[in-house]
Amino acid sequence: MEAVVGLFVMLLGVSHGVQTCDGRKNEAQCYGALGGTVVPQLMDDASGIFRFTWSKNKTNILKWNRTTIVYNLIENRSLFTPINGTFRINNLISTDSGQYDLQIFDSNGKLSEQRTLQLTIEAPVSSVRLVSECLSQGQKKVSCSSEGGDSPQYSWTLDGHTLRDTELLSGNNETNVIVLNQNVSGRLVCSVRNHVSRVSKEETISTCVFINCTLSNGTHISQWVFKDTNTLCIEPTTGPTDTTVGKETDITESFKPTTNFTSFNQTKTPGSINGKGVLPIVGGVFSALLIFLLIGVAVFYIQKKPQNNKPQGQDDEQELTYADVRVMQRNERQVRTEEQVEYGQVRFSERPQQTAADACVYAQVRRGR
Repeated sequence: MEAVVGLFVMLLGVSHGVQTCDGRKNEAQCYGALGGTVVPQLMDDASGIFRFTWSKNKTNILKWNRTTIVYNLIENRSLFTPINGTFRINNLISTDSGQYDLQIFDSNGKLSEQRTLQLTIEAPVSSVRLVSECLSQGQKKVSCSSEGGDSPQYSWTLDGHTLRDTELLSGNNETNVIVLNQNVSGRLVCSVRNHVSRVSKEETISTCVFINCTLSNGTHISQWVFKDTNTLCIEPTTGPTDTTVGKETDITESFKPTTNFTSFNQTKTPGSINGKGVLPIVGGVFSALLIFLLIGVAVFYIQKKPQNNKPQGQDDEQELTYADVRVMQRNERQVRTEEQVEYGQVRFSERPQQTAADACVYAQVRRGR
């Protein structure tokens, strides 16, 4: 059928919203993007045609007579070029869709040729979103959705090749929802297109693994998750526990060495400083005072010892015991050699203190004949 042979060519795509199509064959199919531009070619050259009309639903859109455009219903947003027979329509709206009829007449006013063209205006696809999840047996369900876009069509590739039946558990390469087998992973691309636009979305998917854990808050997790993006059983690292300042309360400190750790409680009491007793501190103070006292006694003894040469009226650690010598004269005539002298003994007592029991010892010297 000639309708199947109808051509439509997208020259500039969505970026400029311009599509061209060949309307020189009967029942041609053309597409235009909503808000964009479409350029159908109605004939090779209008200069050799005596008269033609291009209408939609029996309403004339464009009239040509010999070498002049007689009538253009959408003149404010269209342009006809006679030299190549193209009719450019800008700012396409949804009501531009429909079947258009071209009638060509000869110089005798007889209909020489008649053709139809089907024009369809579509909203372009604006964006694509991929949503993937692990199923109960480790398979992967992936959904592809698009915003905007009339009559979207879907296609899938994995690592650059079209999805194979061995990689699919359900669905096919032209549906927006597919289920992949458990061992399938790689770079998955979903492409959404219609006749006026094409948009793709890529996502790297990994295999599904089963996790079973209980968090510190008591939450139990048991499900299938993606291996590369799993964070459900990983708890964040917390810092040291804050303690209350200014209150005498039990404070528990937990130490975390590389092997084992020991937990203990330190209780603050009125007789302790930072958990340590006051007695060791008091003992240290007394020890220091005793040392200073001993040093003072030693200094006092050293300074006292050199004072032995003071008068005998002053106290001294050493006492001098002396003898009282008395000489009694007889007659001067007697020979001096006959004089006899008795000497007493001189003793030194090294006792540090004088007591009442100590007495002075005197010696009497008597002169004998």
